[in-house]
Amino acid sequence: MKISNETKIGALTTIAITILLLGYSFLRGNDLFSASNRFFAVYKSVDGLSVSKPVLVNGFQIGRISRMELRSDGHTLVEFNIDRKYHVPSNTLAKLVSTDLLGSKAIVFEYGNSNTEAQDKDTLKAGIQGSLAQSLQPIQTKAESLMAKLDSTFGAVNKILNPEFQRNVDRSFLSIANSLQTLESTTKKIDALLGDQSGHINEILTNTATVSSNLKTSTANINSITTNFNKVSADLAAANLKQTLDNTNKVMLDLQTTLAKVNDTKGSLGLLLSDDKLYKNLADASDNLNKLMIDLKANPKRYVSFSVFGGKSK
Repeated sequence: MKISNETKIGALTTIAITILLLGYSFLRGNDLFSASNRFFAVYKSVDGLSVSKPVLVNGFQIGRISRMELRSDGHTLVEFNIDRKYHVPSNTLAKLVSTDLLGSKAIVFEYGNSNTEAQDKDTLKAGIQGSLAQSLQPIQTKAESLMAKLDSTFGAVNKILNPEFQRNVDRSFLSIANSLQTLESTTKKIDALLGDQSGHINEILTNTATVSSNLKTSTANINSITTNFNKVSADLAAANLKQTLDNTNKVMLDLQTTLAKVNDTKGSLGLLLSDDKLYKNLADASDNLNKLMIDLKANPKRYVSFSVFGGKSK
């Protein structure tokens, strides 16, 4: 049987239209050859998101966005087609994330810990992640600050390359070289001086060692003296000082009593010290006794007579 050209063209046209519809459906996120579940999520903003964008779990694609619809409250209802072989927990978070620096978006499922699976046509919890541009904002700020510092650095480098600055730097290096040369000369002089005085320095060190030794010996003697002093102090502390002090106090008391009696005019010694008449009487008696002794020496016979033959005395 011969097939006409019209039939062939019609068949090819049908096949082409079918392929076109299938491709269009696939681009819209509808897979006609695999069973899928539909889930929904509502977002306040879907900037950068479009139909047929992938739905990912840890970077692995499990479905596509099949439809987007703007609601009357300004929010957007997004429908996902997820292959039925992937089980989605009921508390899964459908997060809108950025995929590149140009602002392209995708949906990332963050599985929850619920043991209950989400059913077909369930609405999932929606979330929005900041764009990469927003994440890179601190880096951009730091980069701008770094550029400003680099600009300042380049300005300083240009200033260094200035001929006048180079001349100043050359003069500075020349001054530093002169200072180093002077320091080297001074160091040599100090080395020579130390070489000449090395004998004196050794003698001083020897004397210092001798003084230290003597000081050590003196320290030992001082320690011995301190020990003896402590011993004497202990002996004095052990002595019966209290009894000695009591006896001394008693003697002082007796002396005070005697002095009181002497000062009292009732006693002989007190009268002797305080009464002039008694003193004069004693002085007269002493004078008379002196005269008597002189007369006795001058005229002994007047007072004493001796007889060899026993004569009677007159």
